[in-house]
Amino acid sequence: MSANEDQEMELEALRSIYEGDESFRELSPVSFQYRIGENGDPKAFLIEISWTETYPQTPPIISMNAFFNNTISSAVKQSILAKLQEAVEIHLGTAMTYTLFEYAKDNKEQFMENHHPINSTIPISSIISVETPNTAPSSKKKDKKEQLSKAQKRKLADKTDHKGQLPRGWNWVDVVKLSKTGSKDDE
Repeated sequence: MSANEDQEMELEALRSIYEGDESFRELSPVSFQYRIGENGDPKAFLIEISWTETYPQTPPIISMNAFFNNTISSAVKQSILAKLQEAVEIHLGTAMTYTLFEYAKDNKEQFMENHHPINSTIPISSIISVETPNTAPSSKKKDKKEQLSKAQKRKLADKTDHKGQLPRGWNWVDVVKLSKTGSKDDE
């Protein structure tokens, strides 16, 4: 059989096996993702397998670069990829996508035994404290906005223009009222 016929047969098999499985995703007819572990599981990870033109005679491209894997350290990712590459070497020349996904599912605990979730994003508070060391943590409490009721918001919207600014002269004293009250005092 040619590589294309093998790929078509494997694609058909994968579609029938993983039909209705939320963990499996077909990105294209030659690229697939599978989530190992449940949603919310801190040790869950995502494997992406892409077939080359001559797959299964040549190894597929295995990747863990999905955003889902951002909390996994690069050392753990490399370890998982190395173990999957060993499985690829064993199954080279045969349809192996299903086998690789199942191998990863069966060995999830072993793969993730050295996993300690990392936070790949830097918290905004630490960025602020690094850039402006003079700001005290108590100043963060002052930045909290006051909660307004619907009626208060409507009143504010009626007073302000489309930019949220008060119109010119909003705090001016009414000269006519003052002149009338002043004239009464003169009498």
